[in-house]
Amino acid sequence: MSRIIAPAANRQIRSLASLLLAGAALCMPGTAQATDGYFVNGVGAKSKGAGGVSIAMPQDAFGIATNPASATAIEHRLDVGFEIFIPDRGSEIIGNQAGLDGVYSGNDANPFILPEFAYVRPLSDTVSIGIAVNGNGGMNTDYKSNPFASFGATGSAGVNLRQISIAPTIAVEIAEGQSLGVSPHFVVQSFEAKGIQPFAANSQDPANFTNRGEDWAFGAGFRVGYLGSFGDNFRVGAFYQSKVWTTEFDRYAGLFAEQGGFNMPASWGAGVSIDATPKLTLGADFKHIEYSHVNSVGNPIASLLQGVPFGADNGPGFGWDDVDVWKFGAVYQASDRLALRAGYGRSANPIPQSETLLNVLAPGVVRDHFTVGATFKPSEKFEITGYAMRAPRQTVNGSGSIPAPFGGGEANIHLAETAVGFSLGFGF
Repeated sequence: MSRIIAPAANRQIRSLASLLLAGAALCMPGTAQATDGYFVNGVGAKSKGAGGVSIAMPQDAFGIATNPASATAIEHRLDVGFEIFIPDRGSEIIGNQAGLDGVYSGNDANPFILPEFAYVRPLSDTVSIGIAVNGNGGMNTDYKSNPFASFGATGSAGVNLRQISIAPTIAVEIAEGQSLGVSPHFVVQSFEAKGIQPFAANSQDPANFTNRGEDWAFGAGFRVGYLGSFGDNFRVGAFYQSKVWTTEFDRYAGLFAEQGGFNMPASWGAGVSIDATPKLTLGADFKHIEYSHVNSVGNPIASLLQGVPFGADNGPGFGWDDVDVWKFGAVYQASDRLALRAGYGRSANPIPQSETLLNVLAPGVVRDHFTVGATFKPSEKFEITGYAMRAPRQTVNGSGSIPAPFGGGEANIHLAETAVGFSLGFGF
């Protein structure tokens, strides 16, 4: 039966604005992620159960959060989910002549509850709209025992970065089995740093460096995508997400390069999926994230030794490299009501051994992600999905990581992650 634009379609489009605002408020509390660098390793319980694969294997409305062209492959539905996320992060400092040596746990804040939702509505046979609101990523450390206390730091130390992605979407099937989609990409982010007072002496604005409470920034960019079907069993997808240009964190203008700038890096990728049998679907994704193109993230600490202070236009950052990410997933339709999933993801480590000192605060070094999941459909229009993820502990040992003016020695950092999540899917 053809999809006819309903008389209420305009009201549906206007309602997306309300969903956008409500979803942003819902998803912001507690957001803390550090998987593919600091980006999430998947969006939606179905994707996460299959290793984060989604570019050419949309399984629910959350597919548009990765590839906006997916909207034309998704029926009218709403998905609401949440994740319980438990990172295990910490550091060890050795050989430091200023008294920093010790083993430090950054786990004083745990666990985190991460909600998300997505909605897709076909308007005709060839046009669909939707919206996805989800945690794009983030980073949290909370050291009750401050690693920098010997420098004169007081109180606990840590950072809390939270990023929420809001993506209204429209997709069009331009030819049979060939779709393009676009999403204006809005971001709401917050940041707080504490307990790093001694480093403020190296800032051009020491009054806005640390212990300034939570600050907020807002930004916008865009995301475009392609999804194509070739025959009944093979699909190809691709996406490009622009850099998101954001307002500055004014309260941390002395910490981040460009007087508090913290744009979201661009990313791009491609994927394939194939129905290997009538019951088994296999998928694979590749993604590249351009962390080094954002000064506050990518600039090395060596800039400081060259006379460039924190907060300057090309000031020191966390020294992160770009990363390549591979994801592999499988979905097995065990029965009409039960689908089983498994997956694996492999991310490059963004943090060089020379950059571990500042990354005591942001040890986003996990590389391997192992996932399992399942969906149960009690009825034709309702389903329940769950998944679990484990990212084993990854350690990066510093090499030339603590400059001589800070006492030399090495900072070693580590991170592991465990997560479980659930979602409810509603068809219309």
